[in-house]
Amino acid sequence: MFDFVRKHTKVLMFLMFLLIIPAFVLVGVDGYKSMAGQGETVATVGNVKITREEWDFAHKNESDRLRSSVPNLDPKLLDSPEARYATLERLVRDKVMAEAVESAHLTMSNARLARELQQNPTIAGLRKADGTLDMERYRQLAASQGLTPEGFEARVRRDLSLMQVESAVSSTAFSPKALSDIALNAFFERREIQVLRFNPADYLAKLNPSDADLEAYFQANTAQFQSVETANIEYLVLDLEALKKTVVVSEADLRAYFEQNASRLSGKEERRASHILINAPKDMAAADRAKAKERATALLAQARKAPDSFAELAKKNSQDAGSAVRGGDLDYFGRGAMVKPFEDAAFALKKGEISEVVESDFGFHIIKLVDIKGAKQPTFDEAKASFEPELRAQLAQRKFAEAAESFTNGVYEQSDSLKPVAERLKLEVKTANNVQRQAQPGATGPLANSRLLEAIFNADSLEKKRNTEALELGANQLVSARVVSYNPARALTLAEVKPLVRERLIASRALEQAKKEGADKLAAAQSNPTAGNFSAAITVSRDAPQGQLGSVVDAALRANPSKLPVVVGADLGTQGYAVVRVNKVMQRAAVEEAKAKQEQAQYSQWVAAAESTAYYESLKQRFKVQMKVAAP
Repeated sequence: MFDFVRKHTKVLMFLMFLLIIPAFVLVGVDGYKSMAGQGETVATVGNVKITREEWDFAHKNESDRLRSSVPNLDPKLLDSPEARYATLERLVRDKVMAEAVESAHLTMSNARLARELQQNPTIAGLRKADGTLDMERYRQLAASQGLTPEGFEARVRRDLSLMQVESAVSSTAFSPKALSDIALNAFFERREIQVLRFNPADYLAKLNPSDADLEAYFQANTAQFQSVETANIEYLVLDLEALKKTVVVSEADLRAYFEQNASRLSGKEERRASHILINAPKDMAAADRAKAKERATALLAQARKAPDSFAELAKKNSQDAGSAVRGGDLDYFGRGAMVKPFEDAAFALKKGEISEVVESDFGFHIIKLVDIKGAKQPTFDEAKASFEPELRAQLAQRKFAEAAESFTNGVYEQSDSLKPVAERLKLEVKTANNVQRQAQPGATGPLANSRLLEAIFNADSLEKKRNTEALELGANQLVSARVVSYNPARALTLAEVKPLVRERLIASRALEQAKKEGADKLAAAQSNPTAGNFSAAITVSRDAPQGQLGSVVDAALRANPSKLPVVVGADLGTQGYAVVRVNKVMQRAAVEEAKAKQEQAQYSQWVAAAESTAYYESLKQRFKVQMKVAAP
């Protein structure tokens, strides 16, 4: 068959040509593109469709980003319907805001874009010593986000345009002090209350269920009494730290490394200088800066006439309080210790020379170079202790890269055992018993990682006892595991769990009894609010609950204060029931001015957030947003 294809290649190509060209004529290139790109529409923003493929791609990118920043994040959280729907909502919001930008004809100037890029701290870290941008690293930064430099800049331009839409609402939101005072005073209102608690613990001793009661409770709640599935496993870890211990660094390797890095291992040149500073910060008025420069120029002339009097001149005239008392002495410093204009001037001088007037963000400097401490070349023995860990780490990294491929291939190709890989790479096969699907409290290392646990309890791992794939659980760490034996979950018998059944039945009935008596007491107290054996009166508020549960405070603050005292009930969940009597309503205590301003600013932020949300909702209506997928 293959011989026939090779012998008649040209004939087959001609036949393919005859078949394909008519199809393009009838359908068209765009038709093929549309057929390939068409997918289920999950949302629309006006005429713009969001497909399931686009949604899946966006969610994958978001999940990858979160996994890289939080390696131990449970994958189930990222793949939950709620997480996926949140990604869709973000996609819709981006489309809506983009439509708002386009309809408002908002643009971003090149100057504004350049200013934003210059202020970006990540990009600032890519600058070379001379202040120019390292374009290669800039391209790498963009590529790490799947973009070209042009695409990265286009995205920044788009984000800035979107900010114009959002800030148009949020930046104009405000809340008058009178309005915020009304809201905050109501929120932090105080009320004097008395509480009567009905705790389940008070009823435990009074309950003594029969065997028939236990049987009935057990049969009604068999799902509560299941053994947890567990697995006994063996696992293999390949990590950089372990490899470092196995790396043998020879004397020849050390000497070769020393010779190759001699210049880097030598000490840095240091210089000692004195200076005279005339303050002139960047925001100083131009006329005042000109005067400061004139004064510095005059002092420079005096210093050059009498170089030996530089220290006295600095003591009397320098406005750098820290060095002036020492005659301007700045002691020894290396490159990177001073602002760049100062550093450039100091390292351009010869010993004893005085610079021209040097301008920096602090003002105008006159610099005198006092001494030069040359870089010292250490001997091999002196430097060995400092560079041996570097070489060991490099060799371990190289060894890890080689071993990682062997590890990954080995656990897959010999999937019925971890021992061959362990023997080949000189690794230890570790064991663990009673491993569960969820990481247990106190678990550390690989057994605390949800990705590994998920792989262990994969159907293929459990049924066929195969090695899991090599999982990258952290930087320079690969792990594979294998199930040795599996104990599935099973329904326990009453005999096995009778004490636990008894404990839970008594707790359930005690809770029922507490809530019943609490409800009865509430009905009686509401008919006669002044009666009852309530606790001593206390004053509570949202910011000072006085040890009361939130549900008690909420119930007290929800009570209608038109006729006091008033009695309300509070369901405390598993903690029972509370009857609350509200005696007084009191205004919020006075707060310090600084705290009041902080609260007002916070309230204004809430108002701005609410208005932004309302504006976004109005944009969704304006651009006819339709969600084709139901919210989970």
